[in-house]
Amino acid sequence: MTVSEMMNIGLMQGFAGLSLFAVLLLMGLGLAIIFGQMGVINMAHGEFMTIGAYTIYLSSVLVGKLAPAFMPYYFPFAILLGFAIAFAAGWFVEWALIRHLYKRPLDTLLATWGVSLAIQQAFRTFIGPKEVSPTLPDWLLGSWAPSPGLDIPINGMFVLGLTAVVTGAVLLALSKSRWGLRVRATVSNRVMANATGIDTKKTDRLTFAIGCGIAGIAGAAFTTIGSTGPTSGSLYIVDAFLVVTFGGAASLLGTVVSAFGIAQTQSISEFFMAGSMAKMLTLSLIVLILMMRPQGLFASKVRR
Repeated sequence: MTVSEMMNIGLMQGFAGLSLFAVLLLMGLGLAIIFGQMGVINMAHGEFMTIGAYTIYLSSVLVGKLAPAFMPYYFPFAILLGFAIAFAAGWFVEWALIRHLYKRPLDTLLATWGVSLAIQQAFRTFIGPKEVSPTLPDWLLGSWAPSPGLDIPINGMFVLGLTAVVTGAVLLALSKSRWGLRVRATVSNRVMANATGIDTKKTDRLTFAIGCGIAGIAGAAFTTIGSTGPTSGSLYIVDAFLVVTFGGAASLLGTVVSAFGIAQTQSISEFFMAGSMAKMLTLSLIVLILMMRPQGLFASKVRR
């Protein structure tokens, strides 16, 4: 094997890591908003990702049957629909359950775990237990070859672009929008925020729903690189929590950096060893770093 071929394989493996990074980052962003900003341990976060994935699949089935001429254009609209449905589901879960459990992290963990099991069973009952894949538009298929022997999947580039747009929008909203101002005020000092007229309960509900909506977008991105089943989201929930914890619970920049590090470490190590061994290596490195830096890579400097 020549040096050029080795470099091409390394670049393609690195790009595969970027695709995993994109999904982990979108999952981690939603979880960082919910867990880092609100202190809620949402074990059902993976199921909101699956809601977004199933939205893409069902949209492709409906469009294929009712309006096949719209197939090349349905995907961006289905992503927005996935966000909207996951957002609405998150809003309802917060209203019906989470708002009664604030400042009780163990209770939120158990309650949302129960919600995740209920949603998984609903998927099995109404959609089916088998894994499914949507029909992707033609412009998402194929690869780009910048040089001979180097093929970069177009769907991977699309997922990276989508992730960049969503990440930029979240960071901009948190720093510039009225919602972001209210979130930062509530996190900094909830009592003082209430005293200045901020409806912290409404802010909590909107924040939880937005975090769930971002998980829905992660599910939409996931459909371009994998098939969807009732438990697909639960396979990513541990990795998403690792991303948030490793980066720093209240740091969105830490979420970006840790998602990139975890995805690249796992992807590159999988090229040299079995998948389970690569995951164990990644987890071991994270544990060692957290032993030396328990607050994560980027510690929050928020007055409590």
